[in-house]
Amino acid sequence: MGVGVRSGDYMNLLNLDPDVKVLLPDGSARRLMDYLIPSAILMLAALMLMISMFVPYWHMSLTAPQYPKGLYVDVYVNHLEGDVREIDALNHYLGMPKLDEGGRLERSISIIAVVVQGLLLIAAVFVHNRWAAALALPALAFPFIFLADLWLILYTYGHSIDPQSALGGAIDPFTPPLFGAGMIGQFGTVASAGPGLILAFAAAGVVLIGLWFHRAAYKPIVDARNKVKASTSQAAQA
Repeated sequence: MGVGVRSGDYMNLLNLDPDVKVLLPDGSARRLMDYLIPSAILMLAALMLMISMFVPYWHMSLTAPQYPKGLYVDVYVNHLEGDVREIDALNHYLGMPKLDEGGRLERSISIIAVVVQGLLLIAAVFVHNRWAAALALPALAFPFIFLADLWLILYTYGHSIDPQSALGGAIDPFTPPLFGAGMIGQFGTVASAGPGLILAFAAAGVVLIGLWFHRAAYKPIVDARNKVKASTSQAAQA
């Protein structure tokens, strides 16, 4: 016994007729919308992740008396934008590496990684058991992994000062803040989440909502199948 649509007119599927029901293996029925809602939510989360690739995930601005207009850098998942050359020129006097030397591996695989996460979310739509949650795990973890990796890059970067460089002895090793205001030498810094990171966290929240609706929709099917199997087994033993 399987799951089927109980309706005499399949055009009702396109019209999302509330009378269209899904017949469960034990003979009970549920609304078709109960199954469309989690699918739509998980697909929305996948779309949000895809969009996040095209906007900055993190932003830092730097201000100092000699730079009244300030300097800034925007971090995307696969590249950097902003006053990268100017900041690299300043860091040269501290013997520090160029900005784009940090996280090169991560940036080289980031687009593929985000696309795979989106595809896994779409695949979860077609998985009607607990494995759907496993497919969604990468999307749930991604924004946290991004922040952890960014902190490690910032820590490594700020602790790479060459004491033998021109100004290496003027500044102690530092870790730029992930969020909020800070000081690096005579530069004031302000770091903030970009729209990409906000979208990634929002997508993770949407995934959790989608998984809740997914479980509410498909657990009754699993329970109904187990009920039928138990009844069949008891009948066979009798």
